[in-house]
Amino acid sequence: MKRSTRRHLRDGGLYAVLLVVVVTIGLSADWHAIRVNFFDSDTIKALWPDIVTIAAVNTIKYTVLSFAGGLALALVLALMKLSPLRLYRWLATAYIEFFRGLPALVVILLMAFGVPLAFQWTPPGGNVGAGIIALIMVSSAYMAETLRAGIQAVPKGQTEAAASLGMGSFWTLVSITLPQAIRIVIPPLTNEFVLLIKDTSLLSVGGFLFSQQELTSFGQSGLTSYANATPLIAVAVVYLVIAVPSTRLVAYLESRQQKAAR
Repeated sequence: MKRSTRRHLRDGGLYAVLLVVVVTIGLSADWHAIRVNFFDSDTIKALWPDIVTIAAVNTIKYTVLSFAGGLALALVLALMKLSPLRLYRWLATAYIEFFRGLPALVVILLMAFGVPLAFQWTPPGGNVGAGIIALIMVSSAYMAETLRAGIQAVPKGQTEAAASLGMGSFWTLVSITLPQAIRIVIPPLTNEFVLLIKDTSLLSVGGFLFSQQELTSFGQSGLTSYANATPLIAVAVVYLVIAVPSTRLVAYLESRQQKAAR
């Protein structure tokens, strides 16, 4: 028997097994119970339009604030880690390793409850602001390493050429090194943005007013109010609508970058 024939038979057998599994699940499932408990139309109508105008909008707002703050802090940390001063390098390394080693949930709890209790200080925006500050701290540690790698990936000949033209180190960094480094790290930074979309679900541990709810806390409230899993399914769909285009953008940017590098 030819190798191609064996391969076709093997593939056909795998498809047949998959088909049997799908048909078995389809025949044994209680579709009425699934529809009532996961896809109840009345519950979906009750969630609309708050699931978009409040929960989805807050999720995007918290993500953008966390990403922008994290990116700004990450740039400072990356430059400190590349500094010729050893103390700056040590401080940046300690910060990055510390916050990369902690779960984001722990940092959110510390900022929302630990720090206010210890120092009698309320973060701007209350628990929401505390959670965003925590996400900024954690995301900046990851993005700092990404930016550092991007800066180091810029050929040294670029900075040497700038120096030969009489440009100072600051203007060389701003006008030559950073633009090229940002172009290099756009795909991993976009991926970090997608991760932050999902990490905003952790902010709910601090407690929200209804107008402050993001998608996950909105789904939890709906689950309690309607004694039905439909709110969680609706929230999952909205997450996918937000996140999937972003992940496809990451894949597109990575493929484009690979083509440009050839």
